[in-house]
Amino acid sequence: MKKHFLSGALKKYLITGLLIWIPLIITLWVLKVIFDTLDASLLLLPESFQTEHWLGIHIPGLGAILTIVVVFITGVFATNFFGAQLIEIWHDVLQRIPVVNSIYSSVKQISDTLFSSSGQAFRKALLVQWPHPGTWTIAFLTGTPGGDVVNHLPPDCLSVYVPTTPNPTGGYFVIVRRADVIELDMSVDQALKYIISMGVVPPLPK
Repeated sequence: MKKHFLSGALKKYLITGLLIWIPLIITLWVLKVIFDTLDASLLLLPESFQTEHWLGIHIPGLGAILTIVVVFITGVFATNFFGAQLIEIWHDVLQRIPVVNSIYSSVKQISDTLFSSSGQAFRKALLVQWPHPGTWTIAFLTGTPGGDVVNHLPPDCLSVYVPTTPNPTGGYFVIVRRADVIELDMSVDQALKYIISMGVVPPLPK
């Protein structure tokens, strides 16, 4: 009995320790990958401007700071009239280049939808029946169908994104009737946490 008790206690302590360290290690690893990626932007500068050339050593973090500064300055520049006009010309030039046009336009449309403050994507968490009636999962509202698709659908349909778990970056785009959708009283962040945890961490009530 005592041996069984010690074995159970040891298993409990190990699992508790893993639950503390695994999220911390993964978080630090992701931050390191992001930091190293941003820091590598320093390699885009001419060799004479790199710290190894005029200091003899590499300064960690300098590339990340440079990236943030460049992004900030770009945002400031793009918000004034003169900068907005140049950005518009730049977009027109890229859209006239074959192959580049299709890639750039698609990526820009997605990024504008996801990150624009006026966008409506991923603003609502929904409950839909997927992959077949009687089975429910969490999805996100992405808008309403458009183009010729509307002519072949019943009226009052919604475009939704059904993420996979535990990696919500992969998923399915589906079109469903508004009547078959239940709008959830939870934020998108709460819904994402619920999906990533595979339902283990339920969202807290508001």
